[in-house]
Amino acid sequence: MSKFRKKQGGGTPAISTASLPDIVFMLLFFFMVTTVMREITLKVENIKPFATEIKKLERKSLVTYIYVGKPKAAYLSQVGAEPRIQLNDAFARVKELQQFVITEREAINEAERPLMTVSIKADGQVKMGLVTDIKQELRKANSLKINYSTRKGDVYED
Repeated sequence: MSKFRKKQGGGTPAISTASLPDIVFMLLFFFMVTTVMREITLKVENIKPFATEIKKLERKSLVTYIYVGKPKAAYLSQVGAEPRIQLNDAFARVKELQQFVITEREAINEAERPLMTVSIKADGQVKMGLVTDIKQELRKANSLKINYSTRKGDVYED
């Protein structure tokens, strides 16, 4: 007769790693699809002022940004220390705003053009005179839907 022996230290079976590459590629694909790369490199300092009554924009694809502030240290020798306007990746003058807005409006679908918003992202230290000049140029371009970008809060800290 034969003898039957019990297995010693039966333990748990090893976990199968056959599906691990599928999971890794699925996560990689997910992050590639959902990640948004920064479109514009800021050349001006932009510490937004505080505000108490703020509202979030609904369709950011229809928003055109105008950055206003003192040039960063790398650009001081080129453009000086006075506050400048940045449109996309280039410095601009107030007179160039009208053409910029018209060009941006033409790039949008015709049905959505009335919904286009111009957002002014001005540094908290910028004089209001420059912002007023920007608003006057936007009126000339018939861009009357303007938004000011701010941070939530009620006290401006230096």
